Amino acid sequence: MDQIKIKAEPRTEQGTAAVRRLRRAGMIPGSVMKMKKGGTELIKLPAHDFMMAMRGHASKQLLVTLDMNGTEVPALMRELQNDVLAGTPIHVDFSEVSLAEKVRVTVPVILVGEPTGVKLGGGVLEQVLRTIDVDCLPTDIAEKFEVDVSGLGLDQTMFVRDLNLGDKYTVVTHGEYALAVVKAPDDIPVAAASGAAAAGAEAAKAPEVIKKGKEETTEEKK
Repeated sequence: MDQIKIKAEPRTEQGTAAVRRLRRAGMIPGSVMKMKKGGTELIKLPAHDFMMAMRGHASKQLLVTLDMNGTEVPALMRELQNDVLAGTPIHVDFSEVSLAEKVRVTVPVILVGEPTGVKLGGGVLEQVLRTIDVDCLPTDIAEKFEVDVSGLGLDQTMFVRDLNLGDKYTVVTHGEYALAVVKAPDDIPVAAASGAAAAGAEAAKAPEVIKKGKEETTEEKK
């Protein structure tokens, strides 16, 4: 993972009105859970710099280096809140980490390849589990795991225990959990299939409906 550096500075602004003024000034409120001292430090980050640093990164669990007035602090981005209408970041939480100690993160699983059971047997690939938990060093955090399922035949299941992620990762998710399965055509309920087809046909004939009104934004963190 490429190193991500973000400038940050302590903040004293708290409360709904105060953080709104902060955002209007082009800053994002946030917090850092301190590892050595304990407790949580309130911070603010330049919105433009933060969004530029996040370009090309889909995961919300990233290792970043916070530049706190010249002091570099390695931290794991734990939670990112976005405005539900604009999609822009409104709050971000970090946890200070040691680069020499493993952390536990949740990583998305992306299935790649076309299973033989789909290609040759007419089956249907179903992804059962979309994320897994792993322990690894902060510098080894992956934004996603791509898993090849091209070898799956009809009625075959890939389990978490079948993953080979290398020595850098210790899989915490139970090995008996199913990750993906190729279902034979006979296993697909006829009623469900015909219902889905009918719903698709109705949706194709129905005119587009545009909802009016504003959604209510999530209450920001203090």
